[in-house]
Amino acid sequence: MLFSSLKNPVFARLYSAQTISLLGDALTWVSLALLAFELAGEKSAVVLSSALTLRVTAFVLLSPLAGAIADRFDRKRIMVTTHLARMVIVGLLPFVIAVWQIYALIFALNVFNAFFTPTYKATIPQVTGENDYPQAIALSSATYQLLSVLGPGLAGAVAAFIGARQVFFLDAFSFIVAAILIFTLPGQLRVNPKEQPIRTPGRTWQDIKEGTTRLFDDALIRYALAMQLVASIAGAQILVNTVGYVQGILKLGNVQYGWVMAAFGIGATLCAVVIGALDRRIGRTTFVLMGATLITVALLPANNASLALLIVLWAVAGVGQNMVDLPTQTLIADRIPRTVQGRVYGAHFAWSHLWWAISYPLAGWLGSHFTENEFLYGSLVGLGLLGVVHLTLSPKADENEHVHESLWHEHEHIHDEHHQHNHHSGIPIREPHTHPHPHKRMRHSHLYSIDIHHPAK
Repeated sequence: MLFSSLKNPVFARLYSAQTISLLGDALTWVSLALLAFELAGEKSAVVLSSALTLRVTAFVLLSPLAGAIADRFDRKRIMVTTHLARMVIVGLLPFVIAVWQIYALIFALNVFNAFFTPTYKATIPQVTGENDYPQAIALSSATYQLLSVLGPGLAGAVAAFIGARQVFFLDAFSFIVAAILIFTLPGQLRVNPKEQPIRTPGRTWQDIKEGTTRLFDDALIRYALAMQLVASIAGAQILVNTVGYVQGILKLGNVQYGWVMAAFGIGATLCAVVIGALDRRIGRTTFVLMGATLITVALLPANNASLALLIVLWAVAGVGQNMVDLPTQTLIADRIPRTVQGRVYGAHFAWSHLWWAISYPLAGWLGSHFTENEFLYGSLVGLGLLGVVHLTLSPKADENEHVHESLWHEHEHIHDEHHQHNHHSGIPIREPHTHPHPHKRMRHSHLYSIDIHHPAK
């Protein structure tokens, strides 16, 4: 079940810390929009788009380094430090009097976000039980999506009550609470130093390269990462051009726009719940393909949709978005050794945000040049790329196929296809029974499981 991972007290506290800081972030982005309008008026959209560009730039440039550092140092210390740094930066936003100060603070804020997020993602498999990390990843994603839906409404109400600038202080307070929760986690959250190479002056750069190399060397992860580019093309269309369609074409207002975007977030939230429950009953790459298809096809009829149909389409698109993103994160936990997961999550965070840096300008160009067909053309571009990715990068082998080397061991068993051996005459046989026995080398395929024969990496 989705909430089974919360039985682990370490993950429960880590998850609580992340939830509190995410709630603070939801407050901040609404207040930032209000602050941008206060300082720039009609040019506030330019300010916000520039701030988003700076955000993505920080992620692309620094996340690979952050992932490499997460494999070298105590992850608990990294997360506490980044929370405290973000607390200070957000606490300065109420005193901003010029647009350039917004740019400087937002870039600095996301420098530390770039260090926190890959560290947090790499820590989830580290602290959860071997069978719980898919549900833990899904729960974290569901919470993020849910807060993205509820946060703007809550932020608007709080801003109306205490003022837009004062809302930033609430976010700063959320970082303090989250930092305390992480600081009180028992022990260190560190990869075993004995499993790490000896540090040399060029070792950090090698770790950064290794993160990207492992992403693209693994056929399943490479395929899923390419499908994230497909999903980002459709997702950017939704984030950039929905407001123009709802208010410009349908002639509706802010409330209706909020309903449409809430549908996208709700669809993503429900998808996270379902994926967490299904775990590995369906192959991860199958989920990825289905998700990329859903979000791209959902755009096809959008230029002729009524408000009700658009809400349905965007809910389907939200489902598709998370059907791509969640299995990709879990594939890394499945297939990458724990000792190097930090650098791989860091590389993944950078590359996935690079896709958005490509997709946002494309969405803006289509929205400005094809105001009556931007979703249709965006969908066609996405479908074309989806076909290319699937034909050229789709893994040829069964993703569950694997080899067991020969070994001797002892466990309770019955005589079946895996345990064919003779017993000495005169010895009574009961089922099940235990004694040392060999396993021959074999290749087979079955749904994912972790047990004595299939240990985690």
